[in-house]
Amino acid sequence: MTWFTVALVLVVAAAGLLRWRRPAWYWLAFGVTLAALRVLVRYASVMDACGLTVPPSRWRLTLARMTNRPVPESRAPRIRRVRPTRTGLVLRLKLRPGQDAFDVSAATDRLRHSFGMYGVTSHELRSGVVELRMTGYDVLKRVQMPAKTDQAPMRIPVALREDGSVHYRDYRAVPHGLTLGATESGKSVYQRNLVAGLAPHDVALVGIDCKQGVELFPLARRFSALADNPDTALELLEALVTHMEEVYQLIRAEQRISVALPDAEIAADIWDLPEDLRPVPVVVLVDEVAELALFATKDEEKRRDRIITALVRLAQLGRAAGIYLEICGQRFGSELGKGITMLRAQLTGRTAHRVNDETSANMAFGDISPDAVLAAIQIPTDTPGIAVTGDASGGWARIRAPHTSLREAVNICNRHADHTPDLPALAPFRPAVAPLAPAPVPLSL
Repeated sequence: MTWFTVALVLVVAAAGLLRWRRPAWYWLAFGVTLAALRVLVRYASVMDACGLTVPPSRWRLTLARMTNRPVPESRAPRIRRVRPTRTGLVLRLKLRPGQDAFDVSAATDRLRHSFGMYGVTSHELRSGVVELRMTGYDVLKRVQMPAKTDQAPMRIPVALREDGSVHYRDYRAVPHGLTLGATESGKSVYQRNLVAGLAPHDVALVGIDCKQGVELFPLARRFSALADNPDTALELLEALVTHMEEVYQLIRAEQRISVALPDAEIAADIWDLPEDLRPVPVVVLVDEVAELALFATKDEEKRRDRIITALVRLAQLGRAAGIYLEICGQRFGSELGKGITMLRAQLTGRTAHRVNDETSANMAFGDISPDAVLAAIQIPTDTPGIAVTGDASGGWARIRAPHTSLREAVNICNRHADHTPDLPALAPFRPAVAPLAPAPVPLSL
């Protein structure tokens, strides 16, 4: 009995230490089993307390009266599957007749308390089927990306969602994006993760960093073009517009319109072209858009109007030509001048880190979801990197990118420098970098 007591104390102490220092390890070792048992045992009573049950059907009541049996109890949604994950549990529920997915979504906070989980989110898979994703610990406190992710062309894993799933930046689904955030909110780290994720892919990176290049020029070996002032940015953007027009001419020449070809084979963008003819896609990263929109003189105002016009044209027409925009800034609203709201309307993907005022959050999510605005202004100052992301569908989620230092991002870009394509239209803006020093070779004894 003594040895059993000692062993039990050691197990409890190890579990407590893991829960404090390594919550992910604790969850995989102990938490997932305890949570699954807790959910299955409490399920019926919790669903009844949360109002997620339906009364028995008429034929069951009639059968009970005819057989002189007790009145049957109310029924909760049927559990189709319980699946453990590295961060929590996933419950797939089949709703009863008369229930709605909104009822489950409205009760997620009560389910979180009742099941003793850290977070619960609801997602409707199809009519009558709802998936509850439960997290057993705060996955955003110490972000650990899974070793394997579902990568695809122009689909980059950049952050972790609060439900434990991976947040992808999918350029083919959401071509253009807007990223807002105050100083020291984690916006630069998010951008580094984006560049590091794109570096191994066959894509041309174009950067505009009017802070004298302090953010993007260290990553210059992986960039096909860079601009560090508004004058060069104007020339670069107009060169991109010219490149876009040339790509459209190529698509037009290779459109393959004939009666013998089915509609699915007619080319309408670069992804419909044969691989040997397909131009390389281009991702344009603008580090601080306000520096392109501000002006003090008449000449600067004319330059500003040409810059915004070029950005609007790229946002409206660039998707089919394989040109995608990533616009970053601390604020992005009508105070930046004419054309800004037109540009914002084209930026479907929205990400907001900690902002200093509600107006800034409204710039990102005011036309998408009021709940996302509220979540953005509640991000605490002591958690840099946490952000709210959403799109035009109205859905939103809290995310956090893993911390990537500038040194790590530079190393990744240097390692994949051979993936940097040479685009003739952007050749004048190719950054001049010194050749990499050869790796030291150890002397053999």
